[in-house]
Amino acid sequence: MLQSTIGLHDSARRRGQAVTQPSRPAGRKAAPGGTPRPAERRGTAATGRLVKLMIGQGHGFIRLGSGREIYFHRSDLEEGTAFNDFAVGDVVVFELLDDPVSGARALRVKQRRRPR
Repeated sequence: MLQSTIGLHDSARRRGQAVTQPSRPAGRKAAPGGTPRPAERRGTAATGRLVKLMIGQGHGFIRLGSGREIYFHRSDLEEGTAFNDFAVGDVVVFELLDDPVSGARALRVKQRRRPR
């Protein structure tokens, strides 16, 4: 008979007794149907001007017309927009998300197209 080196029930196995409980808890199984996906976060449309860019750290700040500064991260850019294409002073459009836990954040940031 093979002897296991893990668990508290090794002595019972050696004596040939039945073990009704596992020697260590098994991982939790997923709920039937899986967990629902969280809703996509949406904010209100806003426009502002880039006032700070930390290229190496991948984030920056946008100043609204009211003077309020909003944080954004390179992962919050609109798809197809490159972080390195931004410069301080650029006018950008974005969705403003006011999160009660982490504060205001800009989502889907992109440069505003200039009228022709």
